[in-house]
Amino acid sequence: MRKDLTELRTLGELKAAGYRVRSVKDEMRANLIAKLKRGEEIFPGIIGYERTVIPQIQNAILGRHDMILLGLRGQAKSRLIRMLPSLLDEYIPIIEGTETNDNPFAPISKHGRERLAALGDDTPIAWLHRSERYGEKLATPDTTIADLIGDIDPIKAANMRLTYADEEVIHFGIIPRTNRGIFAINELPDLQPRIQVGLLNIMEEQDIQIRGFNIRFPIDVMMVFSANPEDYTNRGNIITPLKDRIDSQILTHYPKTIEIGVEITRQEAWQDRADAGESVPVHVPHFFREIIEQVAFEARQSEYVDQKSGVSARMTRAALEDLISAAERRALLHGEAETTVRVSDLLHVEPAITGKVELVYEGEQEGAQNVARLLIGRAVKAIHARYFPDPADKKQGRSPYQEVLGWFARGNTLELEPDMPFADYARALDRVEGLKALVTKHARPASPAETASTMEFVLEALHQHSLIGKDLAEDGARFSDIMGSMLSSLGDFDDDDDDDDFDEDDFLRRYR
Repeated sequence: MRKDLTELRTLGELKAAGYRVRSVKDEMRANLIAKLKRGEEIFPGIIGYERTVIPQIQNAILGRHDMILLGLRGQAKSRLIRMLPSLLDEYIPIIEGTETNDNPFAPISKHGRERLAALGDDTPIAWLHRSERYGEKLATPDTTIADLIGDIDPIKAANMRLTYADEEVIHFGIIPRTNRGIFAINELPDLQPRIQVGLLNIMEEQDIQIRGFNIRFPIDVMMVFSANPEDYTNRGNIITPLKDRIDSQILTHYPKTIEIGVEITRQEAWQDRADAGESVPVHVPHFFREIIEQVAFEARQSEYVDQKSGVSARMTRAALEDLISAAERRALLHGEAETTVRVSDLLHVEPAITGKVELVYEGEQEGAQNVARLLIGRAVKAIHARYFPDPADKKQGRSPYQEVLGWFARGNTLELEPDMPFADYARALDRVEGLKALVTKHARPASPAETASTMEFVLEALHQHSLIGKDLAEDGARFSDIMGSMLSSLGDFDDDDDDDDFDEDDFLRRYR
């Protein structure tokens, strides 16, 4: 569209300029074709859908389809839908003052038709920006037909002294007000079936009826929906006739690889905090980012987590922010100019996990905090194998770790407090014989702080492999020989007067 078109102010000027009105779906199709030919990115910022979801959305638009995005929570469904208006024309002309964004050449409202009949080519027009052509409604059980389509307004009828048979007494709902635009309904199954029925005419015949008015309102609107899989919501279903009218059903998904997850979380998480005022730079070694993502992967296959509910990508964003905040807080307490996250900081991501996973019965029995720690431990164990020899590998076995394990076997222990200053933290880890040499050989950390964090990472992984013991307390963690730690725990049970309090499952869980 030429820039000077928006200067036109009457229908006659619009006709003289040769302007042609296109339907919403034709607009989007033409603009998508133009962008594809120019090689433009259609949905910037959407990562991991380049070969799956995005091509399917583009195919639906090219086919002029209404569509539904079906997937678990935290899969960018709403974000994708809200990016669709970028494929509309920047401005379109409407009859000035019409509620339903009437096409100047073929108005649908009584007000628009009367103005056109009375003024002809002098009918005033206004220009509507693409940002004003998007409507959205979250489906809730209390949503009514009046909200979506409209109803008779008795106050308007009384004030204007009109009968209920007059079109002027209609109060239009959000869909007619989005005429010539895109309308989205989120969580469609939550919409009551009798309300879903009201959408059938819009989907197939592109018109609406209000309270039995024998008047056709030919609506020009693209309908887009989002929903969780029906077997998860259990709150309702999409009625079969409506399903049949939705042309394309597009399945979304979680990141398929750790690398994609890392990039999504890097994009979404609040990491650069300098703009928020005084802050301490926090360095995050890459393996910590991978651990955060692996926690989500572990949760999505955990026997303790409800897989029908899903594990939102928002969990990894919140977890990374909590991790950075824990390191930032420690640096502020000790007046350090900068800091690096530590494995002990992973305990502070538990709130991001417990608040965002739905547990099955077995998970509830374990307890949300224990499940969170189990997921973190499994993630540490999995990511450790990316950088260091696997202690479970039958070929090389524990040989790379013999010096470290031998140090603990001789009765040595290592105590780490969560808020230790860096100098004390590094000094404590340096006591473990062979640990720094192991880290330097396999990981090649970029700084002394990263070296120390990686050393603790190795110790945590050895604990997850049940090669060294670890006891958690409010004042920190104590690493020791695995046998000594187990015997110490048995001693704690023996000191209890009531032998029936011994919980074998709890004991075994501590040493998985």
